[in-house]
Parts: sequence; structure tokens; C-alpha cells
Amino acid sequence: MAEPGITPPANERGAALLTVLMLVAVMAVITTIALERLTIATRMAQNGVSTDQGRAFLTAGETMAAMRLGDLVTARADRTTLQGNWLGTPQTVPVPGGSVIARVRDAGNCFNVNSVVTGDTLDNLVASPVGIKQFSALLRLLGTDPQTAEQIAQASADWIDSNSSPQPGGGQEDSYYQQLPEPYRTAGTLVTDPSEIRTVAGMTAPIYDRVRPWLCALPVAALSPININTLLPDQAILLAMLTDGRVGPDAARQLLARRPQDGYGSLVTFWGQPALSALGVPPDVSEQTKLSSRWFEVDLRVNLGGTDVSETALFDARKMPVRLARRRWGDEY
Repeated sequence: MAEPGITPPANERGAALLTVLMLVAVMAVITTIALERLTIATRMAQNGVSTDQGRAFLTAGETMAAMRLGDLVTARADRTTLQGNWLGTPQTVPVPGGSVIARVRDAGNCFNVNSVVTGDTLDNLVASPVGIKQFSALLRLLGTDPQTAEQIAQASADWIDSNSSPQPGGGQEDSYYQQLPEPYRTAGTLVTDPSEIRTVAGMTAPIYDRVRPWLCALPVAALSPININTLLPDQAILLAMLTDGRVGPDAARQLLARRPQDGYGSLVTFWGQPALSALGVPPDVSEQTKLSSRWFEVDLRVNLGGTDVSETALFDARKMPVRLARRRWGDEY
């Protein structure tokens, strides 16, 4: 026999319903949070899978790029020219679920920041007067005052060289940087990315922003191997740099615009032009220019269902087969 029900006091009627509603509300919040976290976890897992797949496609892209660069270099051993429209032209390769886009640059047509030093081994790097002079000239051509340009060039050599003796004219070694509010030390070895130059004495953000498009960090302590057959008119400032500014960017641009369609077959022919022959360019500078290219940089980007994965790969074509020298995942800083 069921026990008779208990009637709650009038002032407590609805409390049970309110308690149930509160429990339902709490459970709804917990469920919402759980579903949100599950959704985030699922998306992260999907992104992780897409990223792994993207990197696998980028690795395959490296192999294809190395083969194509090998064909480009061996097609004409005496020179590398712009024929074939390979420089900077996007090449799209479809892959399952997306595509890979590749762009090739001549990685020698730049100022190699490691050229401010010279040396056969990493523990014997010393300042290179020619490299320092070229860096200073480039900075001046970009609007930096001569004194600051010289200071930055000298300080860059001290940043990379193996000794602890500051260069005259603005060079700085560890003793200078360790006295800063946030102390640090010089690299004492070749830099792997031009962004490291932002930390040298005299460099400022505006100066770096102006010079950055013209910088590279090749893994050698050697002058930039500028190919006069692939140097674009828009890169004329690099040719002006080689002449220490005696040939201005506008005149250099005109020289490059008059380049034979098939390129130059001789450095003597190039430097023998009236605008250049009277300059008396030193042999080490004239020999710095090249007719063919050794270094190539390939920008690779994969898009898989809205997920982008990118890489920049540096290739060395000095010997066959073309080899990968360095890679950097993601976009530049």
C-alpha cells in the first residue's frame, strides 16, 4: 500500500522544478563545452594530418625541383639564361586533395651577408674587405648615410668572423653587445638567415626593411656569384653595388635591358661595354660575376583542403645531381 504523499509548504512549491532546471542548465553547459573541445580536437587532428601530408608532398616537390634544376643547368653548360621563362613563374602540380605551387629564384643574385668574411674553415673566418665594401655600397645606394653604412658593414664582419678584435670604422665584438640592456653575443660563424643581421650595431628596423629584399645567406664565405645572364633589370642595384655606385641603378638597368636575348657568352664582353670598361673594376669583382648559376631557391606551397604548408628550399647545382643545401619550413619571420 503506497504511502500518502507529502504536500510541501506553499512557500516551497516550485523549488524542485527550479532544482531540476538548474541541473539541466549545468548539464547543457558541460555538454556544450565537451562538444566544443571535441570539435577543436577533431580539427587539430585533421590539421595535423593535413600538415603531415603537406610536408610529404613538399618533400616530393623538392625531388622534382632538383631534377628540373638539373635539366636547366645541364641543358647549356656554358651559361644559364632566362630562356624558358623559368625564373619566378609559378608552376602548379596537382596532388590528391589539393595542389603544390613552386617558384624558382636565382639565389646568387643577391648580396650574400656571409661574404663580409672569408676563410676555408668555420674556425678561421676573417673580415673580407671586398665584401664589406660591397655591403656598404649597397646600403648607401638604398639611402643609408655613408658613416652608418660603413659601421653596419664592419659590424657585420665582426658578427661573423672568428676573432674578437673589432674592425676599424665601427666594428663591434662581444664586449659591446654584452654591455647592452639585454646582452647577447656575436655569432662567430656563418649566418643561416639574413634576419640575424638585424642585431648588429648600427642596424635599425627601417634600414633592415630597405635592405632585406637584396640580402641572402648562402652557406659559403664567398662573394655573391651574380649571374649577369639572369639578373633582372629590377635588380640593377646589385650591379651598381659591384661598381661601388660609380654606375648608378638607372644606368645599370639600361645595361641589363640591352642584354642579348641569348645572354652573354663571355665576361670580357660584358665588362668591355663602354659604360663599364673605363671603371677599372678589380679582377676579384669582375670574376665574381658569372655566366651560369650555382644556387637556386625554390618556394614551395601546398594547399590541402584549406590547409597551407610552405617551405623554402636552397639547392646547390655546382655538381650533379643537384643537392638540397638547406630548407626552411613556413614563411619568413
